[in-house]
Amino acid sequence: MPDLKTTSTAKNVDYSVYSDPEIFKKEQERIFRGPVWSYVGLAAEVPEANSYKSTHIGETPVVLCRGEDGAMHVWVNRCVHKGALVCRNSRGKAESGAFVCVYHQWAYDATGALRSVPYRRGVGGKGGMPDSFDIKNQRMTPLRVDTIGDMVFATFREDATELRDFLGNAMCSAIERIMIHPIKVIGSVGQRIKGNWKLYAENSRDSYHGGLLHLFYTTFGIWRPSQKSVGEIDEKFGFHNSFQVHKPSDDDSGAKHQTEASRDPGAVNLKDSRLLEIWPDMGDDITLSIQSIFPSVILQQIGNALATRQMVVRNNDEFDLIWTYFGFEQDSDEMLRQRMRSINMVGPAGYVSLEDGEAIEICQEGIKGPDGHSQILMDLDNSTNPTIPMGLDENAVRGFWRGYLHLMEDGAKS
Repeated sequence: MPDLKTTSTAKNVDYSVYSDPEIFKKEQERIFRGPVWSYVGLAAEVPEANSYKSTHIGETPVVLCRGEDGAMHVWVNRCVHKGALVCRNSRGKAESGAFVCVYHQWAYDATGALRSVPYRRGVGGKGGMPDSFDIKNQRMTPLRVDTIGDMVFATFREDATELRDFLGNAMCSAIERIMIHPIKVIGSVGQRIKGNWKLYAENSRDSYHGGLLHLFYTTFGIWRPSQKSVGEIDEKFGFHNSFQVHKPSDDDSGAKHQTEASRDPGAVNLKDSRLLEIWPDMGDDITLSIQSIFPSVILQQIGNALATRQMVVRNNDEFDLIWTYFGFEQDSDEMLRQRMRSINMVGPAGYVSLEDGEAIEICQEGIKGPDGHSQILMDLDNSTNPTIPMGLDENAVRGFWRGYLHLMEDGAKS
């Protein structure tokens, strides 16, 4: 395994970081099972007692579920008997209140505690578990759990800082700005991307590519670099960030772009310009918000489309990207229809997001072979200024790498 202290910095990342299996193994220890809070889902995805969602933190399968008392629980999805998955579906509800391993029918409650074992006392005085086996001491591995807004996070480490300290004030405020009302899940969809998870972590922080790769943005006036925008990087670690774009002023209005393309007038038209309408939602003039939370989730607002994007790591060169769309319980039927229209812009085939998966895959393919490194240099001399217009710097990408290298090498140079 290469020594990251000597091969990589926040502005020059050695390509082996995206492919070396030993680095991937170390990430499981230092990041995913390290002193880090990982996103596991929305509380609204498990609305009732004993409802659950299966997911992963790094390679480790975990389950998010709601207890009988309404509390959120997260535990490793691994029966204490033979290590089999207990919850095999992506989501569901234990109607009986018991989470049962199909292999030998060991049953657990919503906290992950073992509640019953078939033939534990044997039959007719024969067989059974030894007297030393105490069912009260048996449970699937629990994780620490905390929430902000409707977002649920978990960590393996008891010594991890509190969630709000991990996120920082700016990131907490950005989450709470969007989650101002009780959440209602609209639906979810996933895609498998053949690339290393860190390439997508970079992508979500890389506003530089926004108006260059995603032509729908600029063609129809959703966002252009001339609009008022602000980027923030968390003040403590540097690996979280948010971009917020404000509604265009009268002089920079996107209205004239809503029915025809700005690059080639008349060549591209929308049959239904309502797709680009933005209805009042958050009580401010922010129309686009992309917030990347280390290590593996993005919270976004594009018009009236609200969603989380969760990276579920499969292996060193493949991950699933799970899009979960949501609105508010108070939404009218008309607002729900507007959100559904806006959702056409995001997701695996979304008008402003469909290119990202391929961009990740061509990077993963291109970095194979001889040694090399990336160059993350945009606005390098002014990297602490949060007021640089979105699309003109790579500060958030460097922030990701500073935090990543610190966790991986405990003080790698930046």
